[in-house]
Amino acid sequence: MTTSKEIAERVESAIGLIPGFPQEGVLFRDITPLIANGPVFAELTHYLAEKYRGKIDYVAGLESRGFILAAPIAAELGIGMITLRKAGKLPPPVVGIDYALEYGTARLEVRPETVPTGARVLIVDDVLATGGTAAASIALMEQSGANVVGIFFLLELVDLNGRTQIEDEEIDVLIKVHETDEVGA
Repeated sequence: MTTSKEIAERVESAIGLIPGFPQEGVLFRDITPLIANGPVFAELTHYLAEKYRGKIDYVAGLESRGFILAAPIAAELGIGMITLRKAGKLPPPVVGIDYALEYGTARLEVRPETVPTGARVLIVDDVLATGGTAAASIALMEQSGANVVGIFFLLELVDLNGRTQIEDEEIDVLIKVHETDEVGA
């Protein structure tokens, strides 16, 4: 059985590091090389599916990179995937929740018929940054009648303290990074 440390090392080595994007001073972590690396992406998917096997009924993916991670986990487990989308992307009827961003607000929506009451749901997204979207996704799933049993992030940007927004939840992070991390470190 692959350990979390082994899978984290392989996944981290497959993530692209792009200095100065989207602005100077930022080290962008690009998951597209990971997704393009079939063997490592398959290993990650299998690892997560086995970790949550029998514990969840659905995987909820956040638009858009959360979809990429959630769909293969759900497929491997033979369970459904719930899509949590930005406002206006789903046909009605929808239920939604507004949440604060650094400058302004945003809205997450879901089609209510895709969320069975009492379903055990794992929420999946690529990055935990400030925690606003994660907190909104948890509230939306609970408002829709689901039981959130955990939330998984591929990466956590630790210095942004997003964990404080969702500290009452079962948080699973594969790779933790700090602003002081250097390219190639």
